[in-house]
Amino acid sequence: MADVLVIGGGPAGLMAAIAAREAGAQVMLLEKGHRLGRKLAISGGGRCNVTNAKPLPELMQNVLGNPKFLYSSFHRFSNEDIIRFFEGLGVRLKEEDRGRMFPVSDDARTVVRAVVQFMEQLGVHVRLNTPVSEILARHGRFVGVRTERGEAIPGAACIIATGGASVPQTGSTGDGYRFAASVGHTLVPPYPTAVPLTSDHPWIRERRLQGLSLYDIELSLWRGDKRLTVEPGDLVFTHFGLSGPAALRASHYVSVSLREKPAAKLTATIDVRPDTSVEAWTSLFNDAKRRHPRRQLRTELESHVPDRLAAFVLHEAAVEGDVQLAQAPQSALLAVAQALKHLRLPVTGTLPLEKATVTGGGVNVREIDPKTMQSKLCAGLFFAGEVMDVHAHTGGYNITIAFSTGHTAGTEAARYALMQGALAP
Repeated sequence: MADVLVIGGGPAGLMAAIAAREAGAQVMLLEKGHRLGRKLAISGGGRCNVTNAKPLPELMQNVLGNPKFLYSSFHRFSNEDIIRFFEGLGVRLKEEDRGRMFPVSDDARTVVRAVVQFMEQLGVHVRLNTPVSEILARHGRFVGVRTERGEAIPGAACIIATGGASVPQTGSTGDGYRFAASVGHTLVPPYPTAVPLTSDHPWIRERRLQGLSLYDIELSLWRGDKRLTVEPGDLVFTHFGLSGPAALRASHYVSVSLREKPAAKLTATIDVRPDTSVEAWTSLFNDAKRRHPRRQLRTELESHVPDRLAAFVLHEAAVEGDVQLAQAPQSALLAVAQALKHLRLPVTGTLPLEKATVTGGGVNVREIDPKTMQSKLCAGLFFAGEVMDVHAHTGGYNITIAFSTGHTAGTEAARYALMQGALAP
């Protein structure tokens, strides 16, 4: 028997097991797969973005799902604590753009190895290839789990750290939702976030823009004439729509908007160069008109943006690219300038949840104590990470949630379990 059982060997589960063991509990980690840290190993494009170094108020601004619920946990084990934790394990970190923290090795395996080795040094008992089928509770109190082989494993406390339902190849297949529901918890229906957007624009369907990458743009999402968000960053056109950091960050608002109003008409607008105004673009074209009157408008535009983007801009502006600059009316130059600032694409939705990087929705946080991560419905049952209805933008924020809530859940589960042992006759 263990004091604390941890279900799930992802970022939240690993940190929960470590924190519980450091707090003095005997810990058993149950992982249904054949190795630990699978999601950790693919995070940050295989480089493992372990956290984000932004000050806590800015970090909180990047949490989209129930940020107030995480306030206590973030203060108990912050992004600064995460950085110190890894540096204490000998994992040297470096800060990149927008506060993202990576190992100097640029290899996620460095992080996974360090965490797993430390956990083993602490004496956490790990059981791989051990799927849990059932949470065992009696009179509103956790008493153990049952594995798919029919084995009952008793424990004083349990931490559900099974992840959401995104990236199912890492083992996140929604098991935790079933466990939570079995003891009375309600779920906010899961939905995809940090996921590419879909569009039915003819140029998208015809793959005329597929593979085109834009850098340092601004992507705005609109529902009618209401702007839902504006996201800076890079963008990639695909055969189904839009991907890249800016699109992934906007996907939360697409999913939420379509859940609220399924018939809503959504539109994305792309500002190709946010630091250049319509007036500045128009002035630039007029300057070229004076200096190179015989140059075609298309040629001039292609000197500022990629060729395929230039063709798309001219199409959307309804302007002929073959016209010489000397013959181009001011209305045409203005239309092109406006298209460069507000390039429009209809957004029909997102790719499905299994294609998402992050899951929105999950176990209702109103039924979880934010100071301890303990269930309000089943004593001794705790939650950590993405299984709960908490999520954030990409950029190290979601893994920060996993580590922070995992640490809180582990510490508090150990405290609860040891207290139960002390009270036992």
